[in-house]
Parts: sequence; C-alpha cells; structure tokens
Amino acid sequence: MTQFNLWPCSLFMLPRGVLATLVLILLFASGQAQAQASIQAQESTQTAEQRVSAGFTESAPLTTNSSKHKRDPYENWNRKVFAFNEGLDRWFLKPIAQSYRAIMPEFVDRGVTNAFSNLGEVSNFTNSVLQLKLESAVVAAGRFTFNTVFGLAGVFDVATAWDLPERPEDFGQTLGHWGSGAGSYLMLPVLGPSNPRDFAGFGVDSFLLPSSWDEIESPYNGYARGLQLVDVRADLIPAEKLISGDRYVFVRNAFMQRREFLINDGKVQRDPFAADESEDLMLDDF
Repeated sequence: MTQFNLWPCSLFMLPRGVLATLVLILLFASGQAQAQASIQAQESTQTAEQRVSAGFTESAPLTTNSSKHKRDPYENWNRKVFAFNEGLDRWFLKPIAQSYRAIMPEFVDRGVTNAFSNLGEVSNFTNSVLQLKLESAVVAAGRFTFNTVFGLAGVFDVATAWDLPERPEDFGQTLGHWGSGAGSYLMLPVLGPSNPRDFAGFGVDSFLLPSSWDEIESPYNGYARGLQLVDVRADLIPAEKLISGDRYVFVRNAFMQRREFLINDGKVQRDPFAADESEDLMLDDF
C-alpha cells in the first residue's frame, strides 16, 4: 500500500461506529484464524508426542494446576500482561478500592452497585433480543422499569425481590450463542481476561449498541465510569481469599468457566477446563 493510496484515508472518513465495527471484525477474524491454527498445531504436536512415548499412553488431562492449556497459546505474553495488570492493581486501583470500602457504608455501597447494574439492563435487553431469548428480554425490560421507577433509579433492586433476578447478556455471549468460537485466551492490558470473541463483543457493546450510559452527559459519564471501576474492584476484594496456587492459571480458568456458564445459560454439564480429579475450587458462582 503506497503513501498516496486513498483507501486508508477513506477509512477515517467513515463514521466512528462503522470504523470501529470494521476494526473489531478484522481483529475477531484474525484471532479466530490464529486460534484455530494454534489449536490444530498443538493437537498435531500432542499426537506425535503420544506416538513416540513409551506405551503409547494418552496424555493426562489438563488440571487447574497446569500452566499449559490448548486455548492459551500465547501464555508467555499473557503472563507478562498479567504481571503488568497485577502491578497496576497493587499500587493504584486496589488501595483506592480499599479506601472506598473503609469509608463507604455497606448499604450505600450496595446501592451504588445496584444503580450501575440497572444501567446494564438495556444491554441485557438488546442482546437477549439478538439471541431470540424473548423471556430474558422481558425480564430485562421489567427489571429496568421496576428498579428505575420503584427502586429510585436502581439504587434498590426491587426486581430481584419480586422474583426477577438479573440475566446478564452481552454481545460476546450473542456471538457465542450463534456459534462463534471464543478463540485464544487473551490477557489485555488494563481490561484483563478476554478472547477475540469477547473483545469484539466489548467493542460492539461500548460503541454500537444502545446503552443507558449514552444518556449521561460528559464529564459526568467519565466520573461515573471511574466510580463503577472502583466499586467493582472493591466488591472483588473479599473474593481474593478464594485464589490459590498459580494466580494466572486461577484467573484464566475462572474466566473461561464463567464465560462458558453464561453463554450456555448455566447449562454446563462438566467443567471443560479442569480434570475431574482436581481438588481446586470450582467456581460455578464466581
């Protein structure tokens, strides 16, 4: 491509949403192709190793204690990003979250969490419709209406008390619902655990699909996003005691299992990421 080619210039003349979609599609397609190639290469390598091993025994299944995983071909790079995220969290985000927990009364903290959860019901509704889950769409619409009207803009989660628990849906789940594979595991700077499918879904949810966040004017939108980040991190502090062994492997397997759980609407018959004999904690409710 030459410097005077009009094609790259025409890209920047597209609306931001369209440009973001094209970039995400390219990233998604590239990630899917790389993931498939990596999995096939690794399966071929494992087959060859099994043929030359004594007794021609099958290789042992991966456990949550194992650092190797067929869906994590970029583990060396992912671990470096994970270490960067851990350092950023240790020296910046976690201290703020700890201070937040120390000064924020529990009922106020719960109200903040509920309010942000209520904002996400629009995304839950949209993605439920895209997945043709009409019952979930009705639940999301009902939750948003009841919590907004009777729960003081979502501060109180009255919908759950009325037997309408949240059914989280995002565009990554929508892609998975229609058969798109997750691709390789990715540890993203700042954003944390992901994969090409969920990263593309995150972009679509953030830039293209309707959202309650669009109604919050700048700069208050940015302030609210910052508060949400601190609130989520603060709520995760008690869960840190569950982490055992290799933190990277624990987070990776917890993320994979959680996404599998959500995409299948809780209908996971077996854990695909750990051996049956593993003694590690299974995170059905993580």
